[in-house]
Amino acid sequence: MLIDDNPQIHTITPARITKVFYPYVIAKTEAGKYVNINLSDQERHDPLFWESITNIAKAKLWVPIGERFHQLLSYDWTYAAE
Repeated sequence: MLIDDNPQIHTITPARITKVFYPYVIAKTEAGKYVNINLSDQERHDPLFWESITNIAKAKLWVPIGERFHQLLSYDWTYAAE
């Protein structure tokens, strides 16, 4: 199911990746606020991640980030239906 379909999920915000430069990823939220995305050590050292996040930024796609910790969600816009 999609995150947007669950009224109980309030801690996710859409953001567009605006700047990618190692070791930083900057995103602009739907509300217009710029945030530094907190990356895991695995993401920070993964060349495929950097290629993918650069492509996401070029395509101007919206990605879900956690509002509290400003992290990318591993499950994207979906969650397990119960």
